[in-house]
Amino acid sequence: MTDNLKEKTAKGLFWGFTNNGVQQLIGVVFGIILGRLLDDTEYGMMAMIAIFPLIAKELQNSGFTAALTNMKEPTDNDYNSVFWFNIVVGFLIYVLLFFCAPLIAAFYHEPDLTRLCRYAFLSIPFSALGTAQQAWLFKNLRVKQQAKAGMTAVLISSTTGALMAWAGCSYWSLATQGIVYIGLNTLLMWHYSPWRPSLRIDTRPVRRMFRFSCKMLATNIAIHINNNVLNVLLGRFFTTPAAGTYSQANTWSSKCAYLVQGMVSQVAQPVLVGLNDEKERQLKVLRKMMRFTAFITFPLMFGLGLVSREFIVLAITEKWLPSAELMQLLCISWAMVPLTVLLSNMIVSKGKSGTYFWCTVSLAVLQIMLMILLAPYGIRIMVIGFVILSCLWIFVWHHFTCRLTGYSLAMFLADILPFALTALGVMTVTHLLTMGIDNLWLLLLTRVVTAALLYYLVMRLAGATILKECLAFIRKKKL
Repeated sequence: MTDNLKEKTAKGLFWGFTNNGVQQLIGVVFGIILGRLLDDTEYGMMAMIAIFPLIAKELQNSGFTAALTNMKEPTDNDYNSVFWFNIVVGFLIYVLLFFCAPLIAAFYHEPDLTRLCRYAFLSIPFSALGTAQQAWLFKNLRVKQQAKAGMTAVLISSTTGALMAWAGCSYWSLATQGIVYIGLNTLLMWHYSPWRPSLRIDTRPVRRMFRFSCKMLATNIAIHINNNVLNVLLGRFFTTPAAGTYSQANTWSSKCAYLVQGMVSQVAQPVLVGLNDEKERQLKVLRKMMRFTAFITFPLMFGLGLVSREFIVLAITEKWLPSAELMQLLCISWAMVPLTVLLSNMIVSKGKSGTYFWCTVSLAVLQIMLMILLAPYGIRIMVIGFVILSCLWIFVWHHFTCRLTGYSLAMFLADILPFALTALGVMTVTHLLTMGIDNLWLLLLTRVVTAALLYYLVMRLAGATILKECLAFIRKKKL
């Protein structure tokens, strides 16, 4: 059983990495193309309304994916009940937002948002059609199938968005890209999932799961508020271009974090749920996942911060240079996100959706209050406050994880600090060694290669176990 779990986890991490790696690579390529074709106002238009479809998707899902995953053996009736619930709620939400579009436009003082909202929000009913299928794949650790669906959808949707932007379709290209991605991903989820709905509708499973799932729903909404609070406030209190500038910085800084987060989150909760009856082993697996995540995320995020200026100028031209400084700051907070996701998955796997809810909602409330207080001091101060609060909040997540699992602060720091300090030291040395290079292309390449080699050498000399295990897996040896 141990070997089987290791094999499933390793394969899940591999396909999670492949999926998110390919998606982020495609995102980089087409992000560069779109960044050159569109301006900050066009990105700002989409950034201001990005939170609405995200919240709507959570409302239609209502936390049932997590609820189904936490069940030991969900039945066809459970999936069927969730499927029809999502269909009804998804379409009702779209109708509601359709009529609320003028209010959203009035909030931002942008009349053109009315039509854009009504078009972009079409992704909501399309997404409703695939929630149960995605939940089945997630519950059964079918990460490979999810990877194939995601990679195909992101490639075709990104190509569509780029062609429309090239044709002069402005922000409509970004909206269409989102709709095409959701629609294709839903179709492919149906293709890869063997589960099919029936016309026998039973509401009892949904009612039974609702106590757990409603907390997950509120929590996931709060997460989206946390991630998009600056887009909303900048669009309201500053200008549409300001929201676009921040959106570019946040988009690029989040790509590396999502690469790691997506890889880990596709296996963390199912694996940890399966070990609920073996507490010592569960803690051991959590710590190993934490070390692996820290090993990957800190050099990626700190390295991206190191080359942010060169990357922004070379990739999407100097018109986006104001995004570079914000991107450096955001890389710090995004480095904490994959670690936070692991801690929260541990809490959820214990069935403590209430704890998950209060931690996330409290952070959302504090962030909104802090951003409003800092708004008179400008965008940069707002971002700095956002980053500091995000970094400190990881210790709140750890506190509750510790109470549930015995994962002490000393263990937590021992798992992450060696990688964080090594990455910080490597980036500092790399910066000092490359300060005299004027050519941006040469500077970017030199910094990337130097930082990667230094980090590898330090890990190798330190005898990092996680490095040996990663290399062993790559060579197809037993973990």
